[in-house]
Amino acid sequence: MMTGENLLGGPPETFLPDDPEAREALASGVDPATVAAAHPAFSLAWAELADRAFAAGDAVTSYAFARTGYHRGLDQLRRSGWKGQGPIPWEHEPNQGFLRSLNALGRAAEAIGETDEATRCAQFLRDSSQTAAEKLR
Repeated sequence: MMTGENLLGGPPETFLPDDPEAREALASGVDPATVAAAHPAFSLAWAELADRAFAAGDAVTSYAFARTGYHRGLDQLRRSGWKGQGPIPWEHEPNQGFLRSLNALGRAAEAIGETDEATRCAQFLRDSSQTAAEKLR
C-alpha cells in the first residue's frame, strides 16, 4: 500500500503487518497485559501498557513497556524491508503501535532524566511520521 509515489528517490514507506486477532481483542476491551502476553509482537498492546503506567505516575514501568513495544516494532519493521530510515506512515493503522511506543519511550525517557534518548526518540518520530509527531504531541 503506497500513499504516494516517492519522486525524490528516498527510502520507500514501510507498512507493518496487521494482527487482527490482537487488534480486535484490544478494541473489545481485553486488558492490554493479556493481549501483550498472547501477542508479544503486537506493539500497540505495549504502547497501551506504557500509557497506562505513565498516567499512573510510574515512568520507569512506562519506560520498560514502551521499550518492549519499540523493540518488537523494530523487529517487524526490519522483517518488512525497513533499512533503518524512511517513512513509517501513521495512516497505516498497524504502524501506530510502533509509533506510539516510540513516542511513549521518549516521554518516559524524559521523565526519568534520559534527555539524550528523549531527544533521539522525538527526532526519530518526526523522521518516521510527521503526522504521528503532531497527533501524539
